[in-house]
Amino acid sequence: MTPKQWAEKLNGREYCNEVSREEQKQMSDDGIIAVFGASDDLLEFAGALNDEVGAYEGTTVRIFQNTKAVKIFDEEENKETAEYNRKQIEKMLKVKATWCPEDENDEVYASWEIDTAIPHEHFDIMEDGELYCRGIVFHVRDVPIVEK
Repeated sequence: MTPKQWAEKLNGREYCNEVSREEQKQMSDDGIIAVFGASDDLLEFAGALNDEVGAYEGTTVRIFQNTKAVKIFDEEENKETAEYNRKQIEKMLKVKATWCPEDENDEVYASWEIDTAIPHEHFDIMEDGELYCRGIVFHVRDVPIVEK
C-alpha cells in the first residue's frame, strides 16, 4: 500500500489503538513509516521504523537511513558524540512533534501535530470524539541516505 492508502486506513483511529501488530508488519513490508504522538511525552514511529523518542512539550528529531536501516538522530541526545559531522546531520530530514498546537485564533486544537519536509500524508487520531493527534505517513524511499 502507498502512504496515501495507509493514511486513509489509519485516519480516525482511536488513541492507544493506532496500529495493530499485523499492520505494523504490513507497513514494514510496504516500506511505510507512520509517526504520531502518544501520552504527553512520546513521539512514536511505526512500520519500517519501530521506535519511540522522548518528546515532553514537543521535539524535533532528524531521520535518515544507511545501508542497514532507517534511523533517528536526536541532536539533544547525540550532541556529545562525534558520530556524524555537521554536513551529514544537515542531510538528515527533520520530523517535528508540536505539543498542543494552536490554530490561527490561538486555540489549541489537538494534543499533538507531527510535520516534516519528507513527502507525506496526514492522518488523524481521535480520543473520545476529539482530535488527539495529526500524524504523518511516508515511504522509506523518501528518507535521505547518510553514510558515516
